[in-house]
Amino acid sequence: MSILSESLSSRISGWDAVTEAAPANLGPEGGISYMRGPSVPPLAYITIPQLLRETVSRFGPREAMVFLEQDVRLSYYDLDRAVDELASGLLALGLVKGDRVGIWSPNRLEWVLTQFATARIGVVMVNINPAYRLAELEYVLNKVGCKALISARSFKSSDYLGMIRQLAPELETCKPGKLNAVKLPQLQTVVVMDSDPGPGALTFEQLRQFGGPSQLLRLPSIDAALNPDEAINIQFTSGTTGAPKGAVLSHYNIVNNARFVTDRIHLTEIDRLAIPVPLYHCFGMVMGVLGAVSKGAAMVFPGEGFDASVTLDALERERCTAVYGVPTMFIAMLEAVSSRPRDLSAMRTGIMAGAPCPVETMRRVNRDMNMPEVTICYGMTETSPVSFQSFVDDPTDKRCETVGRVHPHLEVKLVGPDGGIVPAGETGELCTRGYSVMKGYWDDPTNTADSITDGWMHTGDLATFDADGFCAIVGRVKDMIIRGGENIYPREIEEFLLRHPKVSDVQVFGVPDEKFGEEVCAWATARPGEALNVDELRAFCQGQIAHYKIPRHFRVVKELPMTITGKAQKFVMRERMIQELSENRQG
Repeated sequence: MSILSESLSSRISGWDAVTEAAPANLGPEGGISYMRGPSVPPLAYITIPQLLRETVSRFGPREAMVFLEQDVRLSYYDLDRAVDELASGLLALGLVKGDRVGIWSPNRLEWVLTQFATARIGVVMVNINPAYRLAELEYVLNKVGCKALISARSFKSSDYLGMIRQLAPELETCKPGKLNAVKLPQLQTVVVMDSDPGPGALTFEQLRQFGGPSQLLRLPSIDAALNPDEAINIQFTSGTTGAPKGAVLSHYNIVNNARFVTDRIHLTEIDRLAIPVPLYHCFGMVMGVLGAVSKGAAMVFPGEGFDASVTLDALERERCTAVYGVPTMFIAMLEAVSSRPRDLSAMRTGIMAGAPCPVETMRRVNRDMNMPEVTICYGMTETSPVSFQSFVDDPTDKRCETVGRVHPHLEVKLVGPDGGIVPAGETGELCTRGYSVMKGYWDDPTNTADSITDGWMHTGDLATFDADGFCAIVGRVKDMIIRGGENIYPREIEEFLLRHPKVSDVQVFGVPDEKFGEEVCAWATARPGEALNVDELRAFCQGQIAHYKIPRHFRVVKELPMTITGKAQKFVMRERMIQELSENRQG
């Protein structure tokens, strides 16, 4: 890539010189639950390729990425060359700015290369959850009209290539890049991260070599035409309407959020950040990858998926200074390090997000993992993702009982049922406005309008602000379940289970769980004259919906508790289920 132009340098220079400091007070204004974040550091109006180019120019020889399971190490110079090579291959496929390319894979080098190569040419990368199965894969590919799909061959119990061929049997007889499938009418190319993908598909290495000098020469002019406000990423979130919704994010959204997240943990080019969280989440690809690149830090990927012992080994071997995770991951690492101690003397900081952190867990992470500066984050995919984050020197109780204080350049407010801002100290629905709010849900104006009002993103979470500006999440407006950091919307699972020919009605809700925070529970009633059992329901879900969405607890009941007006009383079901599970444990 070329050296930065003077104008670009002026737009992003001085990042290291202007670092956000913990404020003495960042509380509500004017007696109402409204707050604004700091105005420093300044926002950067740049694209992802510009971000990478600046880092390469400053830290080119330094190590950029380590994929331990694949035994691959790349400097920033290496990453730069590999990205241009892959971007040229994508151009040779005929892809142009605005086209969508799906990525379906666990944490691998190919994922990160695809992230930067698609951004290099303005192609929109579509994150596909590695846990998705047939019905979900078919839906997301068709919803956004993916022209190409880059996929791992398999991961854990998921046979990705088998599922792709099941949905597109036409691969058996087509030439690579010439797919014309009945069920996936817009998909033209399938690329597999394997040396033997079978008929109709390209290998990832073939794609990397697909481009040539003519494509490479096109890159500078394409780059110059990119706009920071353009869509560059679609991430699917579970939808209350029964189908996943594609949150559309721009360069501007995620580049700046990545910068501010890593500002608060004081990440620099001398840090080595371990990323065991999945790349398909904002946690991995924005807070992790883009956050590290914004500072020139090294990224260490312990494995394709999370394993506590493997992650700890990576922290020790690679002399990592930071690691990300949800509370359940940190709990697992604490258990593993207590049974086999590691040298974690290089550790300093990290981020815990996705669910509330128990105070004792935070204290143990500070002490036993040598992470005194670990911070807590709160956000959602639709806000790129982080809106609140603690500072490294916030008291332990504040880091556990709250989600920290508002991020720079954001406004937040708490509203009541009437939409008005509630008085300071009272509970209301948390809303966020600013640079981080998504462009909208892909091809879904109704849900977009329901979620964003005058630029304010409605989170669905109930919160309170204290006098010092700390935000506490106290509940949810709707009945979303958070299981081990995964947001699960019951309506999606309910509508899927209602497809079962024997099911009359079904209600899905969360029950407390020590390991995951919450577990999914489903109560179902049978159609008249039908005999329905739990095993049938569980089998119906296998291979069709992601494993974390499959209810842990099923119950077939004669009738569901209802109000006089016929509305299901989930709180009654939840209370009964909690009591039943407690009695079973005691028995």
